[in-house]
Amino acid sequence: MITGTAAVQELREQLSRAANDRTPLRIRGRGHWLDAGRPVQAAQVLDVGALSGIVEYVPGDLTLTAFAGTPLDEIAKVTGAERQWLALDPPGPADGTLGATVSTASAGPLAHAFGGPRDNVLGLQVITGQGELIESGGRVVKNVAGFDLTRLFTGAWGTLGVITMATVRLRGLPEVDESVTIPIDSGSNSLPALLSSLRTLQIAPLALELLDAPLSRRLGAADAGSLLVRLAGNGDAVRAQRTILGQLGAVHDAPPNAWRRLREIELEATACAVLRLSRRPSDVADCIGAIHRDQPEGESAPVLMHTAVGRGVARCIVPGASAGGLDALLRKIETLAGSRVAERLPATHWSSMASAVGDPLSRRTKQSFDPLNILNPGILGEKS
Repeated sequence: MITGTAAVQELREQLSRAANDRTPLRIRGRGHWLDAGRPVQAAQVLDVGALSGIVEYVPGDLTLTAFAGTPLDEIAKVTGAERQWLALDPPGPADGTLGATVSTASAGPLAHAFGGPRDNVLGLQVITGQGELIESGGRVVKNVAGFDLTRLFTGAWGTLGVITMATVRLRGLPEVDESVTIPIDSGSNSLPALLSSLRTLQIAPLALELLDAPLSRRLGAADAGSLLVRLAGNGDAVRAQRTILGQLGAVHDAPPNAWRRLREIELEATACAVLRLSRRPSDVADCIGAIHRDQPEGESAPVLMHTAVGRGVARCIVPGASAGGLDALLRKIETLAGSRVAERLPATHWSSMASAVGDPLSRRTKQSFDPLNILNPGILGEKS
């Protein structure tokens, strides 16, 4: 297997040949996200999975540089030995790669406290659609700022360049890290008042997710829905926050592996669609109520919904067995204010979603880095 800088050079040569031949490429790491985003029409696959390994780790600076194909669980193992961690928990298996996480800007519940990839990535090495190797950002937390290419490539889904290496910000592991659940009826009329009270509590959770009833039952938390909270700090701080949370209801220890199962729930449920809605945090309750009212009666595999209360981001997971409810869900989402993003959809439904890059600025940016449109063509709805 070719690894390290030799693999980067080989990728450059493959990209240069593809550009010369105008051959569209599908970029692949471990393949977990190949069914996400719009269908890609590509003649060849560009595999970056071999580009794996940690390049540099400086515990004293809380920074780590790794090749794009490095699995997140490998980074967790190395940094955990130094009582540090990379606070990114994107949906999907723990062996998802750093490059895929950055490329898709996938954020999980930890974004409540630490932000998403754009807040944790310090620098990138990228190969453009013409085979040019460029670097942005740096390997230190404080860096001279110019035009922020690092944030531009983060979340571009590989349509501007192939990420080969990333430098990320690490955090110190807390002394105590535990999770609790509070039974909450996510379909109740009292939900707006309860969430309003939650925002006034003197707590600082690492993650705060509201689970609807079907998802709560699936995770073994509660029948009517529940609030899943991750608390961290020293022992006194965590105990104090548990006491404060008791104002909302009975506080229970969370089921084992609750956060891991939440990350992987769309795989466990064999999801046919995953949609993400963004609303103002104060409007979250109305959004949840609207979605619940539209779920078909007696559905054997109902929509699973979890909401980052502090960020106002809700993810709706439609199991394959309930594909019949997808059209109704899409119609309901169309009537809700705020933004909507489809992560996964059947090929037949993508026409109902507007392009993510239909504006002139996005088209000119694409032209600058991938003028021949050979990198993941069509995944964001862009046209040649």
